[in-house]
Amino acid sequence: MREPAWYESFFGADYLEIYRDLFPPEAAAADVAGLVSLLGLAPGARVLDLACGHGRHAIPLAERGCAVTGYDLSETFLTHARAAAAARGVPVRWLRGDMRALPFDTEFDAAINVFTAFGYFEDPEEDAETLRGVRRALAPGGRFLLETLHRDALLARFRPRVEYTTSGGAQVTRDYVWDLARNRIEESVALVRPDGTRAEYTTSVCTRSLHELIALMRSAGLEPVAWYGGLDGSALELGSRRLVLISERRR
Repeated sequence: MREPAWYESFFGADYLEIYRDLFPPEAAAADVAGLVSLLGLAPGARVLDLACGHGRHAIPLAERGCAVTGYDLSETFLTHARAAAAARGVPVRWLRGDMRALPFDTEFDAAINVFTAFGYFEDPEEDAETLRGVRRALAPGGRFLLETLHRDALLARFRPRVEYTTSGGAQVTRDYVWDLARNRIEESVALVRPDGTRAEYTTSVCTRSLHELIALMRSAGLEPVAWYGGLDGSALELGSRRLVLISERRR
């Protein structure tokens, strides 16, 4: 039996604890306001939230009247998302699947992928296949918004270790190695829960510049039309921490 890939095991209950304090409701509300503005989403817009996680963007988009499909590999996340959507009384279609095998055809007006949920695969062709699937999923004229790390700014502020305590009392240590030859950031995560039990995980994400992402989008049949320094629509500058790239299916 093969070892599960890191992205098959990392996105579970411990992830929600590790990121507990990065997900306040007001942050999601600001993100969604930016998504609506940048993509021009009106009530009734059909939106695919690719790697939707536990629904922190999909659910508020649905509350704004969008017809949202949340797509994710993690059953744990989807279980949380279904419960949260039901509690808030909003309809969202939740589907479990691999982003390399999207089962959609000209179904959406927009697609989003946020919080550095792209670049997981060791083979760049698998990222390209994901984008080709996004293109197929979009109706002609549909737009895809990718929100990720701004690689060029990360060069100046890269930190090999981050340590913190979550509001739930867990101790988190995150160690990073930037493999320049492979253009990937490898992360080792240690979580020590309040009861003393410990869990360890690894992650690996490809970091691409704006120039590289533009080329990758075009190779998949998506034409980049705008880029920003965040979901607030700020200009992309060398010091911007985040990168938002919007691409369009032209035909």
